[in-house]
Amino acid sequence: MLERLGEVLRKATDKIANAVFLDKGLVDSVVKDLQRALIEADVNILLVKEISDKIRKVSLDERVKDVDKKEHIIKLLHDELVAILGESKKIVLKKGEQNRIMLLGLYGAGKTTTVAKLGNYFSKRGNKVVLVGLDVHRPAAADQLQQLADQNKLNCIIDKEETNPVKLWKKHEKEIKDVDIVLIDTAGRHTLDSSLIDEIKALDKTIVPTERILVLPADIGQAAKRQASEFQEALDISGVIITRMDSSAKGGGALTACAETKAPIYFMTTGEKINDIEEFNPESFLSRLLGMGDLQALVEKIKSVTGEDQKEALERLESGGNISLEDVIAQVKSMNSMGGFDKIKSMIPGFSGMSAKIPEGALQNQEERIAKWEHIIKSMTLEEKEYPEMLEKQTSRIARIANGAGVHTSDVRSLLKQYKLLNEMVKGGGDFGDMSQGMSQKQMQKLAKKFGKIKKIRF
Repeated sequence: MLERLGEVLRKATDKIANAVFLDKGLVDSVVKDLQRALIEADVNILLVKEISDKIRKVSLDERVKDVDKKEHIIKLLHDELVAILGESKKIVLKKGEQNRIMLLGLYGAGKTTTVAKLGNYFSKRGNKVVLVGLDVHRPAAADQLQQLADQNKLNCIIDKEETNPVKLWKKHEKEIKDVDIVLIDTAGRHTLDSSLIDEIKALDKTIVPTERILVLPADIGQAAKRQASEFQEALDISGVIITRMDSSAKGGGALTACAETKAPIYFMTTGEKINDIEEFNPESFLSRLLGMGDLQALVEKIKSVTGEDQKEALERLESGGNISLEDVIAQVKSMNSMGGFDKIKSMIPGFSGMSAKIPEGALQNQEERIAKWEHIIKSMTLEEKEYPEMLEKQTSRIARIANGAGVHTSDVRSLLKQYKLLNEMVKGGGDFGDMSQGMSQKQMQKLAKKFGKIKKIRF
């Protein structure tokens, strides 16, 4: 996600901070790199020029000494980038009454998938949620929404017989009276034409939504400004969700374009999995680009993927209790649920740029490895399960366990190595050098403490 821009920003701040003298040549070099990266990210060229001019102006101010000037320029760069990303705004759920969130957008924006992701997001946080499919024009819309709901154990209302979305809503409105959050999928068009405007206005009048959210794909870049303005004028949207932020170099254009239209960004999606959605915060987003991590987003992502079967393991890890071999499997499964280390590395302070040091292929999905580990544990005696440390130098025991599980001895040693790493992380002694086995929630907390000096996070 905008990795090129993040890399340039980190190098620019390092170059300024480490410079003995801030001469014109150095500043010009930094500004040119910055301009190129921002334009590649599809940020409006006028905004790029504005930031460049401000940096040059500060660097030429003779009244400010070099040390203060360096800090001033870095802070200026940070503040200007945050400003062009817009203000931070969240969906505030109303207590004691029903929250009706209606999603709008053109064809291909990802509304239906986003409805399901939002449903999962709010459901994981203790809300009673229902998805309602009001896209009666796209033949596969109802089936897609129902399939996503079934896969993620979400309640869903669709009606393939009804061809009028207003009538469909009225017909099923009684079924949602006891629900906290109603997430409504509406129809799209290739353009915001009069028929779409009439339809969404009729729905708006009937449903009276608490939030009207526009869904925009990141790959439309600065065209997001036009779409946001048109929908804003037609229906007074309350916020935006940017989709496909994981695959678009134009993400910067979509983000800054929304800020220019004063349409706050609530969420962004970063992949195809149900948990690939996160709240958008300009400060946190920039922090990740600069390699400083985003611990709050990491905690939220952990909450989204933690299932009931993992809570006991998490409690043991959190309390610093005895770690079991089952905990090792649980922590790798949770990593896979979050999309692997590639999905969260930008959230961990100190890990920017470290991916080059991680062996190629080491971060791939590990279902096969997990299956082997589960067979290995079944082949162990009760004593071996409770005290895996005893196996470290017991070659004959390892060979017996491997034969019983139908795996290689290297697979047994791999499990023991991960067990040792997890124990070291819980005790605060891990060196974080071997990331190839995945990381647990507790590991990430220890990691965050080491780099960020934060207080203990409780779930």
